Amino acid sequence: MEVWLSAALDRLGEPPNRLHPVAWFGGLARRLEARFYRDSVLAGGALALLLVALAGALGYCLERALAGLPPGFRYPLFALCLKPSFALFALLAAVAEVERALQKNLAAGRLAVARIVSRDAKRLDPPQVRMAALSSLAENLVDSVVAPLFYYLLFGLPGAYVYRAVNTLDALWGYPNVRYRSFGRVAARLDDALNYLPARLVGVWLLGRGGPGFRALLGEAEKTPSPNAGWPMAALALRLGVRLEKPRVYVLNPGGREPGAGDLRRGLAAARLFGYLWVFVAGAVRMGVAG
Repeated sequence: MEVWLSAALDRLGEPPNRLHPVAWFGGLARRLEARFYRDSVLAGGALALLLVALAGALGYCLERALAGLPPGFRYPLFALCLKPSFALFALLAAVAEVERALQKNLAAGRLAVARIVSRDAKRLDPPQVRMAALSSLAENLVDSVVAPLFYYLLFGLPGAYVYRAVNTLDALWGYPNVRYRSFGRVAARLDDALNYLPARLVGVWLLGRGGPGFRALLGEAEKTPSPNAGWPMAALALRLGVRLEKPRVYVLNPGGREPGAGDLRRGLAAARLFGYLWVFVAGAVRMGVAG
């Protein structure tokens, strides 16, 4: 029940950063980084593990506090506590906005996609803008929807909070640049480990029975630097028959066509269907366990 209530809250949109627990966590991580940063795996790893442990402890305390409440209070409060760990509708809306902006002009499309990807969007042409949007959609379907609920099913609020903490730290420190090559290594490896199963689950589902086959997915998924991101991105590329490319980083399904407006809409439809299905299944499983 609480998963479905949380999805209803998710439909209302994300709160501003000043009211968002994930933004608070990111701000705390930044302040601690500024205070304790050292160019070493040990320093970054210790700080990452401390922050993850704090997130897990918070989830545990909240779950224990809510467990004894009557259902009329427990389920809504659980939903309120679970909601910050995932964001389906914000993801779908952000990707849909890219196509709407592109229909106005290229500059608007570049600006819209720059909000959801890390690559430089200033020189992207329309197909490249759509490639970036589809790649972000596929990868974030794992990070923002499937994985947090996957760990909620396994470990309750502590599991969802630990996953969200690890994923947030990876976003902050996981880039292999000079500053974070050592400091962010533990955060990046933790994120790789936690996303291993959810990424493959999403990849297999997105590929579908009508796709080119699992063997093709295996070959394409290995082309990205990340051990996990290639699975959902390659599956979506194969499903749509398009090429997804990040210059000098990867080319997925190189024989595919450049994505057009219809491909972005089809990708959104596939992600929306899987997101709804996953929320329904997660809610049903939790009701069965609680019952």
